[in-house]
Amino acid sequence: MPPRKRQQSNAMLYTLIAFVGLFIIATTFAIVYYVKAEDLRTSEEEAQRNLSKYVSSTEEAKIGSLVEAPKSQQTYIGTLINHLNRVVSLATGTVPNDTTAENKVAQVFDELKNAISLTAQYTNFASQDPNSVGLVRIIKELKTNLDNSKNTEIALNEQIKQLQQKFDDALAATIEKEKTLLAEKDRLEQQVGQITKDYNDLEVLLNQTASQREQNLMSQLNQQKDIAKQLNLDLLKTNAQLDMTQKLLDKAEKDIAVVKGPPDVNVPAYRPDGRIILLDEANKVVHVSIGSDDRVYRGLTFSVYDKGQGIPKDGKAKAEIEIFDVAKSFAAARIVQSDLKRPILMGDIIANVIWDGSRSNVFVIAGEFDINEDGNPDRDAVDKLTSIIEKWGGQVTNDITVDTDYLVLGNKPTVLAEPTAQELEIDPQATRKYENSKQMLERYNNLMANAEALWIPILKYDRFLYFIGYKGQIGFASEN
Repeated sequence: MPPRKRQQSNAMLYTLIAFVGLFIIATTFAIVYYVKAEDLRTSEEEAQRNLSKYVSSTEEAKIGSLVEAPKSQQTYIGTLINHLNRVVSLATGTVPNDTTAENKVAQVFDELKNAISLTAQYTNFASQDPNSVGLVRIIKELKTNLDNSKNTEIALNEQIKQLQQKFDDALAATIEKEKTLLAEKDRLEQQVGQITKDYNDLEVLLNQTASQREQNLMSQLNQQKDIAKQLNLDLLKTNAQLDMTQKLLDKAEKDIAVVKGPPDVNVPAYRPDGRIILLDEANKVVHVSIGSDDRVYRGLTFSVYDKGQGIPKDGKAKAEIEIFDVAKSFAAARIVQSDLKRPILMGDIIANVIWDGSRSNVFVIAGEFDINEDGNPDRDAVDKLTSIIEKWGGQVTNDITVDTDYLVLGNKPTVLAEPTAQELEIDPQATRKYENSKQMLERYNNLMANAEALWIPILKYDRFLYFIGYKGQIGFASEN
């Protein structure tokens, strides 16, 4: 073969060998790449399955907007765990343990239940579901109760200061009076001493003079004796007054030492609202001295009392009247009930403890009331009395405060007998009724004690009706 053709054949062989080698290398790389791609796809699917256990695709899309951008080297889940730990620390006041989120939430729930039980007597959350309460509501409720307690304490301290000031003024006046009496006593003692000295001098002079002079001097002596006797009587009287003043002072000091008794708290109830200015017995009509300028209106009732005797302690009136026509400065009223033995007279006074021409009185009602007088307590008695009070311009609240004007008390609530097992089978609500009866008695006693502590007038049911001029109409009103 010629050399040229042999060289061409060798070049083609080399080219073919190189092509085959490159093909083999490319095929090898392709196979390796395919195997690696399959491994990566399998790893990705496994990672996706593991991720779906922690977060769904929807949650994954939202998590970026729900959680702030995590700090460097921290994940969104880690950020959520940190937020949960902060909430647990804020609720419990301790560093949360390294445990499950469920245990941490359970710890917060237990702490919340403990907080509710600890604050049961200060809040209204004792019977509520802890999930619907929250620590913030408990704190706000306690803050409100604390503010109310502080306000009550401030009002009581102010009353104590006023009472102490009154006592100090009375004590100062008594001490000043005692000083005056002591000074008067010293002056009279000096006069007695001087008179005694003059008497002794006269007696000596009497023994040294003649009979005429003796008579004159004896006359003067007798006069001086009378003066001395009168002065001695004045001295004894002054001493008696001084002793009486001292006893009064001692008694006042003893009364203050054991907390001075309150004044007559019922004084506001005895204050008249007006008087009878005109009487028409034939038509059973009277005119009273108050009118629309005093906030009098039709339908308002008053009790009538003797002008000379005033309002008795039991509030029982000799007549009851009801306003039917009102002018600016006076009003006309019909006589609803009267006593023939004690007729209404010109100048008699009228009163209604609910109505006030200048303000709205505040009442608290407690106890059991037999309005229809059938021997049994009426269930809606408190609602009826509340309606009467509010109709005549008063207000009714549930608790005694420094703003309360009167406490209206019915009969003491009856506590039911504790139910037996058989009774509970018949009536599953028996226990609740028993507990409610005990709570009503406890409220009754607490309201009465608080009213006495704050010197708030207490009106029993009959006295209350007498004081508002409604005793004769309450039965009829209860039927309607």
